[in-house]
Amino acid sequence: MSAQKGGQPNGGNEDDAQCNDQGTVHLRNPNIKQLDHDILYHLALGTESHDLVKMFGDVKFVCMGGAPTRMEHFAQYIHSQLGHKLPPGTKLQDMKEHSHRYSMYKVGPVLSISHGIGVPSLQILLHEIIKLMHYAKVKDPVFFRIGTSGGIGIEPGSVVISEGAVDEMINPYHEQAICGKKVQRPAKLDLELAKELQSLHRADDGFELVRGKTMCASDFYEGQGRIDGAFCSHTEADKMDYLKRLHAAGVRNIEMEATCFSALTHMADIRAGIVCVAFLNRFEGDQVCTPKSVLTQWELRPQQIVARYIEKHL
Repeated sequence: MSAQKGGQPNGGNEDDAQCNDQGTVHLRNPNIKQLDHDILYHLALGTESHDLVKMFGDVKFVCMGGAPTRMEHFAQYIHSQLGHKLPPGTKLQDMKEHSHRYSMYKVGPVLSISHGIGVPSLQILLHEIIKLMHYAKVKDPVFFRIGTSGGIGIEPGSVVISEGAVDEMINPYHEQAICGKKVQRPAKLDLELAKELQSLHRADDGFELVRGKTMCASDFYEGQGRIDGAFCSHTEADKMDYLKRLHAAGVRNIEMEATCFSALTHMADIRAGIVCVAFLNRFEGDQVCTPKSVLTQWELRPQQIVARYIEKHL
């Protein structure tokens, strides 16, 4: 098995890395040098067809979440909350025409994008967004995943700031098959960023905020130990034992993107954080029974924390 446990990405070295003039966004792919132009297919953008520096060169924050409507609402929220800190005349730009797979909105230096459900959809987007940041000569961007999750041993409605990601086997890496070989890449996040995000929680917020590891599952049902899917070969006791092992390992929530998001941003030397609200405590059940109107309010909680970070650094 081919493995990358830290330092250099698997199959590459520092000479392979390409970066902008500040050395901030790395493309660890020597083959890029051979391209006359690069098409970011799923974003409907290209280095020859678009002036990417003009369009995206001012980006400082890239915020991602699963649902298109959530990221549209986040863009609207950022515009309303931070208008006084944005350049005069800044408008919310709906960039759907440039992204037929993902919804994308730009509010001054903030890019808000939906990544769909699960690692495959997110991984495609990350490849192209990281290349976009490189071609746009963006300086020191910060990436966020703003999402929902299932909590482990925490109150529903609590917000979890990830300290790192693990897979279903509690391994701290993202694994994928490349050319018939399994490749592992460390799923690391910026701990100083996590601490700063935690410091932005206020006593009167009305919800708990915790730091912990996030488990990334490949599925919503069996992959997360649920017993309410169309198929199930494990017992309630098996599920509870698994959840207890996750909790003992420091895992405080489960979702379906964290290892990929952590690994790829780490490879690109991009500071990144994951902030998710927990819709339920998995020790208490498998189904999300909270009314939709309440869940919609809970979805705003990670957005509030990330918006405070953005406002602080503008």
